[in-house]
Amino acid sequence: MQPASTIATGRLPAEVEAALQRGKLAPDAVSVVVMDASGTQRPLLDVRSDVQRNPASVMKLVTTFAALELLGPAYTWDTSVSTDGSIAKGALNGNLYIQGSGDPKLVMERLWLMQRRLQDRGVKVIVGDVVLDRSAFQLPPIDPAYFDNEPFRPYNAVPDALLVNYKSMTMSFMPDAAAGVARIAYEPAIANMNLPATVPLVNTKGGCGNWRAALKANFAVAGQIQFAGGYPAACEENSWSIAPAAPESFAPRVFEGMWREAGGKITGQVRFGTVPQGATPLMRFDSPSLTEVVRDINKYSNNVMAQQVFLTLGKQRAGVGTFEGGRQAVAQWWSERMGGMSQPTVDNGAGLSRDARVTAGGLAKMLSVAWTSNVMPELMASMPIVGVDGTMKKSKSSAVGGAHLKTGTLRDASAIAGYVNGANGRRWVVVALANSDNAPAARPAWDALIDWVAAQ
Repeated sequence: MQPASTIATGRLPAEVEAALQRGKLAPDAVSVVVMDASGTQRPLLDVRSDVQRNPASVMKLVTTFAALELLGPAYTWDTSVSTDGSIAKGALNGNLYIQGSGDPKLVMERLWLMQRRLQDRGVKVIVGDVVLDRSAFQLPPIDPAYFDNEPFRPYNAVPDALLVNYKSMTMSFMPDAAAGVARIAYEPAIANMNLPATVPLVNTKGGCGNWRAALKANFAVAGQIQFAGGYPAACEENSWSIAPAAPESFAPRVFEGMWREAGGKITGQVRFGTVPQGATPLMRFDSPSLTEVVRDINKYSNNVMAQQVFLTLGKQRAGVGTFEGGRQAVAQWWSERMGGMSQPTVDNGAGLSRDARVTAGGLAKMLSVAWTSNVMPELMASMPIVGVDGTMKKSKSSAVGGAHLKTGTLRDASAIAGYVNGANGRRWVVVALANSDNAPAARPAWDALIDWVAAQ
């Protein structure tokens, strides 16, 4: 391994170059910066640091650092519940209004708790409608298939001011050999959907193999899920998370399904609308803190949660959440904090974009600024730890536990950015971006880079 003293700033270590060559990545497709976290010394490596590249999910570091500084680590979103009626003898006589503010983590467990608290207040029957208010965000129509034609994958779920369970559901397949079927459980409970309770067990040549393909699932028809195949008899229990068709109807269906599952009744509809003036507040349900949300975003690269935070930056700026408002908020923050570094093109704030761009130098500068920020502990703790957790758990680097790095991968982009502990006790900022048809093959080169930095 070459020591730093033998490396020119504009030249990559031999082991990194060799790994890039094996991955068939051209030298000009890669940008790398390695520098002391303090930012006060000449970079250890500086290779095409001023080239704008797509950072994939590494863009989430820009969104989350901006949010931690602009909103504060303790920021929470509130979901308010109100009514235009009155409660008597276990019934709410009137409409129930649920108003979202962009909570990124209104998952099924927390929706269950909200409904439980409402029932504890004496509401068992809603004699009226349930009106879901998501006016806190103003979004253009978004096709979940627009990015990669995979509309049913949860990572493509679109944001919403009243985002319920990431607009996703989980199917659990439990084989029952005696009955010759696999029984299917669905979470969360969901109303007004035709969901098969079982699929036949089938024998396949490859054993369990590609069990999802064997099911021959069809998710494209709104209001139902269909299976034309079967579940391999060689499989044990497995789960499959999907974002079903008609995502705009997901929240009403889940609210009604879970409410009825808990023994509640609704005489009217569950529909979208707005809270009228004069509605009587019943309760407020607060989200986990921004610190917890940022951890989920960066450890597991959650796209829709990142977009919720990005839109919240716009809402904080202009009173309503829009993508343009989020872009303006980040642009102003970047100008104030990263003085002189070229502006990133953040697009939707999640990195799930073909248009997002940033320079390796800009990201390195940002991480150096973050190192002395009041929110450094929260940002760093949100990054995956090499060989330990999150998207870096399966890293082949030998620096296990010695680096906190956010990853990003698209079909034509691969990136890492974060902090690596050096052998001499120094903390290094590391940024590596690759844009190429072979970009995913850069991962071994990134592992080699991490190991090289850790040895310095």
